[in-house]
Amino acid sequence: MWLGVPAPARADPRLDIPAGALRAALQCPSHFGHRDRNPVLLVHGTGLNADESWDWNYELALPPSGYDWCAVTLPDRALGDIQVSAEYVVYAIERIHALTHRRLTVITHSQGGMEGRWAMRWWTSARADTADLIDLASPNHGIYAANWCVDSGNCWPAVWQMASGSHFLKALDSVSETPGTTAYTQIYSQTDELVEPSRSPPLKGGANTANLAIQSICPGRVVHHAGLLSDPAVWELVLDAMTHTGPADPGRINRGACLQAEMPYTTASGVLAGNALLYGSAAIAFFDHPGVRAEPPLKPYARRYG
Repeated sequence: MWLGVPAPARADPRLDIPAGALRAALQCPSHFGHRDRNPVLLVHGTGLNADESWDWNYELALPPSGYDWCAVTLPDRALGDIQVSAEYVVYAIERIHALTHRRLTVITHSQGGMEGRWAMRWWTSARADTADLIDLASPNHGIYAANWCVDSGNCWPAVWQMASGSHFLKALDSVSETPGTTAYTQIYSQTDELVEPSRSPPLKGGANTANLAIQSICPGRVVHHAGLLSDPAVWELVLDAMTHTGPADPGRINRGACLQAEMPYTTASGVLAGNALLYGSAAIAFFDHPGVRAEPPLKPYARRYG
């Protein structure tokens, strides 16, 4: 019977991963030295760990630019159930917020965008504690490579979930693709060899959302999947999102970045080595982890939407 009393807010899903495992996966500085800036959480992609993704680019550039960073390493090299990996991101957001008493900037690459968005979708606490979610090459609406893998009948759990029409993506994109007051900046490349089709990354949203192909900033620029992690124009967009309210605005960035080869504080040799490490480590991880025959079932809190 309706009595005019608002229904109680649905509680956030509980974290099933043991707290010790969640703590061990999070790397943060011994102290946060930039208290006037939002801290940054870095979330890596498929087949990798945090160091392989970030220690040759953003981990070098963020501190001299005035930002403290933390990085989370997802379990099973991010080849397992994304719903499980997302709990590590939720914990990381809540832990960093508790340490700094500031909202976060969460920067992700590739599959990391799925964990970041899953956290925003289901955990109101994570949304409240996150000022910006900046996704680089996030496969938001499925990718061809995952579709082909699923068609084979034997695929890695996370890749099942990144296939077009997966139960995971249906639940993730239900109700709102950009919930809450978090600013969503989606940066992608039309020459990304892995996140194809290039219409996959853009999200539906209003003033809190920006969908930015790097070629719209630097016409004709060729940026591959790993290249998004060290591209100077991408860096300018990320900095813009971090230093302004709301998502990145390409009208504010320095177009001189289009003439540069690497982002600040990196070197050509370091970027070359980082790219080789990223692709090589991911290939080994795929080889070492067996596939499964079906998509992981949705968690109870998400089932009605998938």
